[in-house]
Amino acid sequence: MIPQVMAAAVSVIILPGNGCTPVKKANWYSWLHDSLTSSGVKTVLRDMPDPYEAKERIWLPFIREEMGADENSIIVGHSSGAEAAMRLVENTRVRGVVLVAACVTDLGEESEAISGYYNRPWKWDQMKQNCGFVSQFQDRDDPFIPWETEGRVVHEGLGTELMLTSRGDHFMTRDFPELLLHLQEKIKG
Repeated sequence: MIPQVMAAAVSVIILPGNGCTPVKKANWYSWLHDSLTSSGVKTVLRDMPDPYEAKERIWLPFIREEMGADENSIIVGHSSGAEAAMRLVENTRVRGVVLVAACVTDLGEESEAISGYYNRPWKWDQMKQNCGFVSQFQDRDDPFIPWETEGRVVHEGLGTELMLTSRGDHFMTRDFPELLLHLQEKIKG
């Protein structure tokens, strides 16, 4: 259990992958939201505008203005949500970021390129300066995000606290207890 004073001082914002709509029925997002909320942690989970293309110019203002990302927020980004989180913290100070299945290129997919996240270099130093911590869950056998050419680049660029698994999936499950435990530890400080 997280002490109430600590829980009240932080909010967790969950950013889904593209195509995850309605967000409460997708993957582990609702499970994490409910688990944290029941512990007294303010947790924000919203259906995203432009859910299929996840365009940066639409998502980042929504995350700041509608979801309330600020220096007391921990941003949890999955897949396209991880890239949104990385671009967000290039210019927004947050308490921390947890990246799940992050990548750095559009993987040669037009459906990913259209988002706008991949059309310029990543500002690793600015991201690190704007985050109290950066953690990363990555799977070496992810069917969509190659570890060597994508996940490893994120890890090296940000110096993340890395949880590398061999699950063989894209973290597309109904629950994610390892993530919940990790967040609880980060909230406790």
